[in-house]
Amino acid sequence: MTEATQNPLDATDTEAALAYAAERRENIATFVRTNPDYYIAQFDKIGASSKFTATFNLFAGLFGPVWYGARGLWSWALPFLIIEALALVQISRGLFGDLAADAFKRIGSIEGTLELRRKQLAAAIESGSEKVDVYERTVKSLEDAIGGIRAEAVALSEQGVTIALTGLALLVIVKIVQATVANWALETRFSEWLSDRTVRSGLPISQIIFSAIFMALIVVAAMLHYSFPDRFTLLSQFPTRPEFRLHSIAWVEGFFASAVANGEALFDFITYGIRLILDALELVFVSTPWIVVASLIVLLTWLTAGVRTAIWSSAFLAYMGLLGFWEKAMTTLALLGTAACLSILIGIPLGMFCARRKRFYAVIQPIMDFMQTMPAFVFMIPVIAFFGTGKPAAVVTTMIFGGTPVVRLTVLGLRGVPESVREAAIAFGANKWYLLTRVDLPLASPSIRAGINQTIMLSLAMVVVASLIGAKGLGEDVLEALQYANVGQGILAGFAILFCAMILDRIVQGKRK
Repeated sequence: MTEATQNPLDATDTEAALAYAAERRENIATFVRTNPDYYIAQFDKIGASSKFTATFNLFAGLFGPVWYGARGLWSWALPFLIIEALALVQISRGLFGDLAADAFKRIGSIEGTLELRRKQLAAAIESGSEKVDVYERTVKSLEDAIGGIRAEAVALSEQGVTIALTGLALLVIVKIVQATVANWALETRFSEWLSDRTVRSGLPISQIIFSAIFMALIVVAAMLHYSFPDRFTLLSQFPTRPEFRLHSIAWVEGFFASAVANGEALFDFITYGIRLILDALELVFVSTPWIVVASLIVLLTWLTAGVRTAIWSSAFLAYMGLLGFWEKAMTTLALLGTAACLSILIGIPLGMFCARRKRFYAVIQPIMDFMQTMPAFVFMIPVIAFFGTGKPAAVVTTMIFGGTPVVRLTVLGLRGVPESVREAAIAFGANKWYLLTRVDLPLASPSIRAGINQTIMLSLAMVVVASLIGAKGLGEDVLEALQYANVGQGILAGFAILFCAMILDRIVQGKRK
């Protein structure tokens, strides 16, 4: 009775296993396209163990990076290419290279000096000068140096066979490694291909040709350059002409001169707007009695981050006041507040607009990458051309450097809102405004707050740089400390900047649960 019950189940399991095996063999044959029986056997062997299983692929070992590149395994092909190129360069240098070329070049340089010293020695002997001993010692020293370099050149010339054998040993080792890991790497790619059929499969002729040409160019160029140094100018120096740079400089200068001449009204309007906000914040932070400002900061910290953080904020404010940094710290906060407020007022709406418009975000994303990666000293040049020096230019520079995180993290937060939640709100009759203000923004608020925090922190990082173009505040003290090597002043002012950053971070982030 039991056997009759179990036999149909066993038969079903056997049929399923056979069907799975047949489907796997068919998939492997479709994936590799060449020599499928070999790869089916090797993939089955590799798949039978969760650990690395060593196999041997003769073609992968012989053709090396070309095989890996043609199979689409470029993460393996490039390291193997570098090692093979190094091995082939060593073989080429050992067999055909002029190993003593640098030594003989040094000898030629010293011989010119030696000839001059010999003439000076002969003239000194003829005139009976007191410098005869000096010239004799100099000549003797140069002759000894030439003798030592000559011996070094001979020793280098005799090392050719050793260098070639070392390269050959390295090449053999890397070939063995390539043959050993090839099937394992290809089986991993096969697993990726099963879940994503866009992964390249097979061994296309175009990829074989591309890989072979690419590898050959790299290896031949390396061998020629290191085996015959300075013989091929194209390999040692990039082909360029000075007028290219001069024309480019002239074009850039002409562009900025035209922009400054035609956009004066726009730049004046921007400067006026920045000065309005900056003057208002300086009135609040600098002109208001210190006890009022300190009390408001401590109260705000207490309400947002708790009593313990408020106590620490009080200690930080006391540090800045007692050491005479209060007015400069408030000036820094006003400058930072202007840059941060403008960055946030522009960044959050821009991020909201980009969150649902992928094409527009794809256009401005490279611009934001440029703003974050370009060194601050570079984009300070056009800012000074457009806005001059002073606080407005410092605000613009700070906005360029620190304004992108709030846009990126706003987009990230809004795109991370679950679609199921949005669909449920729409199903209950939510309009676009309700969906944005009551669903999207509350759920994205942690990411948006993180963006605001990062914008403030990056703006503080520009405090010292901004002082180079006329911004006052704590950055000025750090800059003076750098100029006059005043270690104490620089460290103390640096701690004041740090404490400003910590207070602002706690206020923005609040209690992080």
